[in-house]
Amino acid sequence: MSTSGIVYRPRRLRTTPRMRRLAAETRLHPADLVLPLFVKEGLDAPAPITSMPGQVQHTEASLRDAVAEAARAGVGGVMLFGIPAERDATGSAGDDPDGILQRGIRVAREAAAEVEAETGRPGPVVMADTCLDEFTDHGHCGVLTADGAVDNDATLDRYAAMAVAQARAGAEVVAPSGMMDGQVAVLRDALDDAGFTDVSVLAYSAKYASAFYGPFREAVDSALQGDRRTYQMDAANSREGLREADLDLAEGADMVMVKPAGTSLDVLRGVADRSDVPVAAYQVSGEYAMIEAAAAHGWIDRKGAVLESVLAIKRAGADVILTYWAVDIAGWLR
Repeated sequence: MSTSGIVYRPRRLRTTPRMRRLAAETRLHPADLVLPLFVKEGLDAPAPITSMPGQVQHTEASLRDAVAEAARAGVGGVMLFGIPAERDATGSAGDDPDGILQRGIRVAREAAAEVEAETGRPGPVVMADTCLDEFTDHGHCGVLTADGAVDNDATLDRYAAMAVAQARAGAEVVAPSGMMDGQVAVLRDALDDAGFTDVSVLAYSAKYASAFYGPFREAVDSALQGDRRTYQMDAANSREGLREADLDLAEGADMVMVKPAGTSLDVLRGVADRSDVPVAAYQVSGEYAMIEAAAAHGWIDRKGAVLESVLAIKRAGADVILTYWAVDIAGWLR
């Protein structure tokens, strides 16, 4: 507390809410946040996701409303996931120009533009998940070989087709989440060759095989049998996560991501320290479900726990945070 007669009292900077606000080292802003949204083909009304209270599978109409709400709240982006009525082995609905994800992208762009015109403020950036797991009848993130393994290079061809279809529908950011080797370079080439040089690639760079993805499987009606550990990362490895990010940066990623956020804060910090592009982190479905369940039982303060969890992700180095609480947080920050 004292050195050479000087008395140190760090508590002086904590005395009042005003002082704590002034001295805060890390700040959240609604523009830092991206809201993940699910749009499902064939629904007459939004379908609640039981393991994610407060979240739904959207119709195209309710998706429009959700994007408009996020826009008015000042949220920085929306990440769209499509759930088709029919699936097959190669996920052909994923790059169908009139498939559910492409229709959702068009709806989201229209809703964002309408709010921009109404408010005079920028609306959310429209992002699309560029992966096959929602579209394949086997639930894996890629095309399978005869013996059931995921074929990395054949999958890259499918990702390229998806990215171009998403860009044509109006996606401003495509987000390859399947953890295929070389996916960023292939998407960049495909987009550039198709004339979409301004569409950004958000690379899921360090995506770990995680138990915290459980509720997401319900959200996208996953057909997965088995697991994805042959292509998603082992949770034991941190240096590997940094290497994956380095590879994606070398391939031209415009942004890189770490997922899941809450259990990968060390990797997030390491990626942020070496990245010269924005770094994103995804606060995943299981993280959302845990806090919501505990809060529903009265065991924790919901608002306090949500803000603390997201602030920790920001403090660890994330510039962009994907969170299902994006609109809630934006309201609290106002």
